[in-house]
Amino acid sequence: MPENPLTSDAPSAAAGIPVGRGLLYVAVAAASWGTTGATADLVMDGSGLGPVALTFWRTAGGLLLLLAVGIPLRRRSAGAARRTRRPGETLPRRAARTLVTGLALTVFQVAYFGAVESTGIAVGTVVTLGAAPVLVAIGGRVFMGERLGGGGVLAVAGAFTGLAVLMLGNDGTGAVRPVGVALALLSAAGYAVVTLYARSLEHQGRATDPFTTTVSSFVVGTVALLPFAAAEGLWPQTRELGRTLWLTGYLVTVPTALAYGLFFAGLVVVRATTVSVITLLEPVTAAAIAVLLLGERLTAATAAGTVVLLCAVAALAVAEARGSGTPAVAAGVAGER
Repeated sequence: MPENPLTSDAPSAAAGIPVGRGLLYVAVAAASWGTTGATADLVMDGSGLGPVALTFWRTAGGLLLLLAVGIPLRRRSAGAARRTRRPGETLPRRAARTLVTGLALTVFQVAYFGAVESTGIAVGTVVTLGAAPVLVAIGGRVFMGERLGGGGVLAVAGAFTGLAVLMLGNDGTGAVRPVGVALALLSAAGYAVVTLYARSLEHQGRATDPFTTTVSSFVVGTVALLPFAAAEGLWPQTRELGRTLWLTGYLVTVPTALAYGLFFAGLVVVRATTVSVITLLEPVTAAAIAVLLLGERLTAATAAGTVVLLCAVAALAVAEARGSGTPAVAAGVAGER
């Protein structure tokens, strides 16, 4: 998870990977997350699965893959595993850490798929990824006393302006649906909780290694989602079953198990400012796929709101780099996509 935002925005020396590799990890994760919305849309359209069931299969499959690949690797580096233990931490505190991160990450994913289903890939992704760092900045100010600064205030105002343009500029074609936008904002809120809670844990010296964070979050998500996924409809239709399995396999492997592992690892060593900018690859990739390959239509107002929203996120990162913004704004987990 992110470096200690209350003391420094410098990379952690204990992370064990070079900063350059961390940059590559974040970039690969962001680019692969940009394909998540399109893949999920294709799966839901052809399989009859809903957002909750699809998130369940994604989380459960990602968990199994991480365990199959990660445990043998960790056995080869037992020293790193020993360094992550927190012998002084009580069981209730460990349980609370796991539940908060896991449930927030689950809300983030389910709400995002719901937004994609309701209002489309481009708008759902842009609103989620545009709102997430803004909510992190506001939450950091309210709950952690972090300075927002003049540049940060302007960037937050710009993000709200972009969102307003997206909503008010809807021409009645259904390109922007209020329910979908609300779900995208809920998804962004889930990501903000994950990020802010991670900062708090890092400040307290209770943060775990990326593998443990990812696996424990996926365990919580799998267990929590199972009854709701069963009620929604757990099994895909037999029509186009091969296509559904192939797409779901990609969703589980690349933008889930691989991307989350890379992202959590990269966050430890890469400045949050840089992460904020790199993860803009995700909404840009998603919008390009939606418009160029899947035929989604963006009105002039939707395009303008999208540009304003993404520029506001970039401005928030610039404000941070100049020392006037929040110390650790990261866009896009949530990721995750």
